[in-house]
Amino acid sequence: MRKILVAGNWKMNGDSAANSELIGGIISGLSGIADSAAKPDVLVCPPFPYLAAVREQIAGSDVQLGAQNVSEHPSGAHTGETSPAMLQEMGCTYALVGHSERRALYGETSEQVAAKFAAALAAGITPVLCVGETLQQREAGNTEAVINEQLAAVVDNSGIGAIASAVIAYEPVWAIGTGMTATPDQAQDVHRFIRVVLEAQDADVAAGVQILYGGSVKGDNAAGLFGMPDIDGGLIGGASLQAADFLAIVEAAATL
Repeated sequence: MRKILVAGNWKMNGDSAANSELIGGIISGLSGIADSAAKPDVLVCPPFPYLAAVREQIAGSDVQLGAQNVSEHPSGAHTGETSPAMLQEMGCTYALVGHSERRALYGETSEQVAAKFAAALAAGITPVLCVGETLQQREAGNTEAVINEQLAAVVDNSGIGAIASAVIAYEPVWAIGTGMTATPDQAQDVHRFIRVVLEAQDADVAAGVQILYGGSVKGDNAAGLFGMPDIDGGLIGGASLQAADFLAIVEAAATL
């Protein structure tokens, strides 16, 4: 049975004091959720400058550490970039790759995302591969074609077996930060499509990979989304910046 993962993407938010309060609240709240098979895994992805401080604060807790991005290059003249080995040394066990904002705002191509995926995996970091369509693409009926292309770039580069060591996050771009949320049935349809695409190449990989939903997840809609058969948790944006909001999502997941 696939375990639920609740991952917080802080994006470019926070400062030392706010981060410390946020992590303290999350750790305290998690201690009040009974340990069981249903208790979800919890991941936070702070901005790069705060990775070390967050790593120290979460030491010994159930919270795992991830990065919001990773370079496809191991070292060299890549000003402003951070290599997989650097992230691994900082204690990151996960790294987001191909987030919709990286694709849309910074021009990352599916081929570049595939290279980042492979680089993270080679460093022992679990890539969280983000895929998803814009509102224009959805209205044009191109959701499946867009996601298929994004998945294919990674599978063609790393092989279907690599997906077994990764997480996939479906982000309907039209639902990120807009307050709009795909209905559980809408989200399930796309998650099922992703799993069917993978099943065509390896049924075991498809059955085992966690597929998260990312798009305005909150405490009041989390249970409905996570209760769908092919949705295995969430990649949380705005609601991950307040401990109470984030914990409400974790608690909803723990009831399933």
